[in-house]
Amino acid sequence: MDRQKDAWYYADLLHKRKASPAELLEDAFAKIAKENPHYNAVVHTRKEKALQEAKSRDYSNTLFGGVPILIKDLGQDLAGEPATSGSRLLKGYRATKTSHFVEAIERAGFIVIGQTNTPEFGFKNITDATIHGPSRNPFDKERSPGGSSGGAAAAVASGMVPIATASDGGGSIRIPASFTGLVGLKPTRGRVPVGPGSYRGWQGASVSFALTKSVRDTALLLDALQTEQAEAPFQTPLFRGSHYQEFQIRKKRTFKIAYSLESPVRSKVSEDAKKAVLEAVSALEALGYQVEEAKPEIDGIRLMEAYYAMNGAETDAMLTGIANNLGRTLTADDMELISWSLYQYGKTISGGEYSLALGSWDQAAAVMARFHESYDLFLQPTTAESAPRIDHSFQTHKLKERMLAAERLSAAERKQVVWEMFEDSLAVTPFTQQANLTGQPAISLPLYRTATGLPIGVQFTAPKGKEEWLLDMAGVLERNGLFR
Repeated sequence: MDRQKDAWYYADLLHKRKASPAELLEDAFAKIAKENPHYNAVVHTRKEKALQEAKSRDYSNTLFGGVPILIKDLGQDLAGEPATSGSRLLKGYRATKTSHFVEAIERAGFIVIGQTNTPEFGFKNITDATIHGPSRNPFDKERSPGGSSGGAAAAVASGMVPIATASDGGGSIRIPASFTGLVGLKPTRGRVPVGPGSYRGWQGASVSFALTKSVRDTALLLDALQTEQAEAPFQTPLFRGSHYQEFQIRKKRTFKIAYSLESPVRSKVSEDAKKAVLEAVSALEALGYQVEEAKPEIDGIRLMEAYYAMNGAETDAMLTGIANNLGRTLTADDMELISWSLYQYGKTISGGEYSLALGSWDQAAAVMARFHESYDLFLQPTTAESAPRIDHSFQTHKLKERMLAAERLSAAERKQVVWEMFEDSLAVTPFTQQANLTGQPAISLPLYRTATGLPIGVQFTAPKGKEEWLLDMAGVLERNGLFR
């Protein structure tokens, strides 16, 4: 991967008139034509429209100057373009409005050239939607690039585009970043634009941003996207400086850093994932940081149960709306088994249970706020393992039969089925969900490769609103040649 040829590299060419937006678009489409058959990262392109935009609009006064970008086919709508969310229920649907996030991407000077693969409704940490087929990892085509922003990760890591938008409701930016050697920032809840359809995004757990090759791209994009949006239910005060300028002047703060090798849900963590963190710890200590082993006292299993309760209730609301629009009852044949199981579980969740689940998120946020009184940053593996094989099944045949029959199960049985259907996949990625539920920013950095060359990221989490701390830390590690 050529990290030097990031989005800002191409923006600089455009600003210096060494290339035109149309030339960069033609080059990106040529790369997609060549590479996408191998990786199945891109599920839709809009070549004629994009080229017309490149020729008819003056991008010279925008930040990125006409750099091509791919957007995620989930919650990032562009009017007139497909919006399938990886679901066969929405296979023919086209967006009627452009999301505020995509509008901000366009204002920053990007030209949208297509959309990337995602699992159905973003429920998985791998990308294998039935309607599109699996995306493949550029480091090993027999492995997944992760999910739910797996198509975005595969597109950037394979060089189709220098940057792609993504979203993260439980690790869906950071997990693919870990598996494909990219930089993956999940911003603070309320940091970037939301709406106009859904403003809460899994009750604020889901946040849109991007997958990048470099820290400078991440910093520049955060400067371009950060907002105080009056109609948004969650607000984060603007960072009054410039993340990019701080990156440029190499501002280095003195951080006290806690680290943990333990899975929040008491699952196994691979020796490679532990080694990734311990090597980072050694590097940090050599750079003069104070680092010690410590972790917040949060019951990770109970917190995940609360997360799944939200997933179930939100899935029930979403699919009930789709059913009403279609004028018919939905069946298991309309969707994949994970979606069906969450849908049936969601039907059993009372308003009181939902309120208690969200309340547990707030309690976890309070614990983390106290934890950060002692430690500035919290370091963990991003994922407990390297990327899983595409042919690996996370559910047994017997479990799949129970998932199919979820409609006939009791409320307690439906809850247990949901836990079991995610249990093995959660063991691969147990570290990312907490920041979604507490609303904190977290970043995955590409600091480690296994003996077979597969990436595993390390994750730093900061207090709410402190993305500049994460970018400061990332910049130090990048400049010291620690990115792999």
